[in-house]
Order: sequence, then C-alpha cells, then structure tokens
Amino acid sequence: MSKDKRHIAILGSTGSIGTQALEVIKSQPEKLELEVLTAGSNIELLAQQAKKFKPNAVVISDESKYEALSEMLKDEDVKVYAGEDALNQIVGIEAVDIVLTAIVGYAGLKSTMSAILAGKTIALANKEALVVAGELITSVAREKGVDIYPVDSEHSAIFQCLTGEIYNPIEKIYLTASGGPFRGMKTADLKNITKEQALDHPNWSMGAKITIDSATMMNKGLEAIEAKWLFGLKSDQIDIIVHPQSIVHSIVQFEDGSMKAQMGLPDMKLPIQYAFSYPLRLKSDFKRLDFKYFSQLTFESPDPKTFRNLALAYEAMDKGGNIPCVLNAANEIAVESFLNDKIGFLAISEVIEKCLEKAEFIAKPSLNDYIDVDFATRAMAKELIAKES
Repeated sequence: MSKDKRHIAILGSTGSIGTQALEVIKSQPEKLELEVLTAGSNIELLAQQAKKFKPNAVVISDESKYEALSEMLKDEDVKVYAGEDALNQIVGIEAVDIVLTAIVGYAGLKSTMSAILAGKTIALANKEALVVAGELITSVAREKGVDIYPVDSEHSAIFQCLTGEIYNPIEKIYLTASGGPFRGMKTADLKNITKEQALDHPNWSMGAKITIDSATMMNKGLEAIEAKWLFGLKSDQIDIIVHPQSIVHSIVQFEDGSMKAQMGLPDMKLPIQYAFSYPLRLKSDFKRLDFKYFSQLTFESPDPKTFRNLALAYEAMDKGGNIPCVLNAANEIAVESFLNDKIGFLAISEVIEKCLEKAEFIAKPSLNDYIDVDFATRAMAKELIAKES
C-alpha cells in the first residue's frame, strides 16, 4: 500500500454493506482505520458503532435525530453532525483516503459526487449513482483523477479479472445472477407473490430494497448499466446469465475467446476488502470455497419476458440520457409501494414501464437535470400508484 494505513469513511454504515465493511476494518487493524460513519436515521445502531469503532466523526442525515444522537455520544470523543450538507462536506476532510458509498438508492448520488470532487478514492457500493448519472460521474472522476473501485460482487469480479489485462480489450462480460427466489417461475406464478416471499433470497443476506430488486431482476438490469460506465462497454457487450449457486461472481471474455472468472462463496466482505486494499490482497479468515460441496455449477439464460424489469433496464441503457434516471426513480417508488402493500409484485414493472413511456428525453443532462427528473418521476410514479389503488 502507499502508506501504512488507509483511512475510511463509510456512507451508510447501518446498512448491510456498511455493517460488513466495519467487520472488514476490524479484521485489518494494521492496514485499515475508520474515520467517518454516516447513517440516514438509525441513531441507535450508529451510536453503537461509534462507541465500538471510535471514528473521528459521525453524521446523521435526519436532522431531527441530531440531539438524541449527540446525547447518546456525549461521553465519546466523536464529533456529531447532521443533515445533507454535513454529509456532503464530511467526505472531503483531509484524513479520509477512501469513501465507501453504501447509501441505498438515489439518495447516495450527491455524497458520491461530493467525494469525487474532493478527490477521494471511491469504493462504490451505491450502483444507483452510476445508473442515474453514470456519464457525469465518470467524466468528473476522470477530470479529478479519482479511482472508482466497485464493491458489488459482480463488478468486483470483473475488476479482479481485468487486473493485468490493461492492453487486452474486453469482448464481452457476463454478470451472474442467482435468479432470486422465483427462478423458473412464469408470470402467472408471480401474480399473488407476497413481500415475505420476495424478501426470502436463497443465497444472499441484503437490505429490503436490493432483495426485492433481486426478486424482480431489476438488480441485474441496474448492474448492467453500472457495468457500462465502470468498464466503458456497450449494451451488447454485457450479458446476464443465471447461476443459482452464486459461486462464479462474473466472467470476462477477451478478443481471443479466452474467459476469466472470479469465484468464491457468497460473501460481500471479500469485494469490500479488495476495494479497500487494491492492488493488494490482504490475508483474511473468510470462509473458503471447497469444491467437494459443489458437485455442479449450472448456468442458464434469464427470462426477460417474465422478469420484465431486466428488459426495461436494457431499453433504458440503450436510450441513455436521463432515461436510466427515470428507470431508477420509478423503481424505487414501486418497490417502496410493494413493501408497503400498496401494489402487487407484478405491478412494479407496470409502474416503471408507464413512467418510461411518459418521460421527456434529455440527451445530455446536468446534475440539476438529474435532480429534477428524479423528483418529477417519483411524483409521476406515486400518482400512477394512487390511481390504481
């Protein structure tokens, strides 16, 4: 590493990725040090984390929780801040080397951009930032000389496979998908799916939003758009393959026909640690893959007719401009409505498709355009849902 320790800010420390990142930091005390924790509104867990890991500062986005959090941490040597402005400013402090962007959804866009503008290395777990504003984010990162290291297991796999291949162009990548809890089902089977069924993922333990995205296969659609910007690809260079065992995390195919895959047990701590330590691989005690317990690794094509979100994501990727922003905003509202029992499982795709049909196209959106489009699309999606209720 360039210096003895890398100092980390975790945006979204109380979520699934954030809590696992803390485990990684705890396991590497000689190489990694925590500087900043941020959360949306969960002050109880944030306070517990601050007391245990002793960061320099914490930020709670919900300003109404500031006094309660300050009281919880009054005996700790930890600075307490609140609000969106504080969140966007804290990523720029000199002590921070790497910013892990693990805030779920569109909410992570501004802080990710702020960290890039501050020149910080990005460990990217917030795929929606690239989905919404991939062209803008990647261009600003190039201007600032900022490295973006992917934390999604699939994109980390591609990134790892490309190490040492700088002169060898990608012909195609294959992002693997578990297929979620409804793999093999048809549209008629999904009509009466409950949120409890949709939240029961067979391989991964994740937050509610990403788990529903996995069940609808929107997660793979969002990952395809993310891959476009991370690796400079066109949509016809990005394939999705269903791999139920979740052992092969993704594959790169080169121009000579050779393929490289990254493999391992389903464990997000490995890609988190790799993003923190790149280009080194730090010794870990993560559970190892033992092939004798996996007599078969199988692969199959996805079903975009049944899982319509996957097709909608590719359509949005090909249209470009502000359309992926529309896709993401509509999806976030539809998933939230499904989780709140306002719409059925199949209606998630219906809401997204209607929003895409109604959206006004902007070829070269600015950051303010993205903000306006996100706001307008959310209002549109809520109106559509209200009419159907």
